[in-house]
Amino acid sequence: MAISTDAIVLTMTNPDTGEYLTANVYMVDGVYEPDGVTLRRLSIGQLVMALCLQRAAKVEGTIISTMATIDDTSAQLEAMTEIENAILNDDVNMSSKKVRYNGNEYTYYTFLSEIMALESVPPGIANSESEDLLTSIESKMDELNSFSQKTMIELQSLTNKRDQSYDMVSNILKSLNGVLVGVANNI
Repeated sequence: MAISTDAIVLTMTNPDTGEYLTANVYMVDGVYEPDGVTLRRLSIGQLVMALCLQRAAKVEGTIISTMATIDDTSAQLEAMTEIENAILNDDVNMSSKKVRYNGNEYTYYTFLSEIMALESVPPGIANSESEDLLTSIESKMDELNSFSQKTMIELQSLTNKRDQSYDMVSNILKSLNGVLVGVANNI
């Protein structure tokens, strides 16, 4: 990427004084947006801001996806806790008792064996003496809790990255404004 000497004049109004401010905007060769539109008429500051905002938007998409994963894990934990409590408190017919998950109802048997992929889930009656089943449920819940904690740390890291991108844009805008005010004061 090379900066040519061709420049256009950028004019804006100083928000504090109402004065017109001008600055040269240099053309940058060989820089294009994904849709093929040229970015040649953007200043270096504008290009950096565009890159920072693009990075922030990409990170924001990842944050939304990560939050959906956390929500799903929480829903799984809630359903498994309900099933575990029901088994510990009474005899439960695994093929008829139902739990809600993601807006659907599943039998305990279907939820544990198909959705959570647990082995040793009896299709019939389970109770507090079903040690293999309870151990499997507790193990899966521990696994989900660990995954949830790791995902929360990842979410915090992503949020920090997004905030850094916005901070960079803010700092660039402050710098550009300072330059424009300085140029206007020297005219």
